[in-house]
Amino acid sequence: MSGNEKDGYYCSICGGIPPDKIKTKRVLIDGKETGIDHLDFIFENVDKLPLNDTAALAEAIMKGVKEFNYVPTKKEAVYAEALLKEYHKWKKEHA
Repeated sequence: MSGNEKDGYYCSICGGIPPDKIKTKRVLIDGKETGIDHLDFIFENVDKLPLNDTAALAEAIMKGVKEFNYVPTKKEAVYAEALLKEYHKWKKEHA
């Protein structure tokens, strides 16, 4: 790995992102494994919000996901459902 905090890190062999710097998690959405960038960061931020309603929780998750990822408009409901399930798994692991 080469680079620094200011200019960023990169693989000295291929020039890509070093494996330890990848923040993309894979989530099964609509039967397809989909990479979601910064998912742990999004879940940590959502967890700090005082949300108990499932719809509000899904909305907050989707808002965070859309900041870092492309979500097809026609698939928003499917993404929300899958990411809500993933959030509940994450919550159990981090309790």
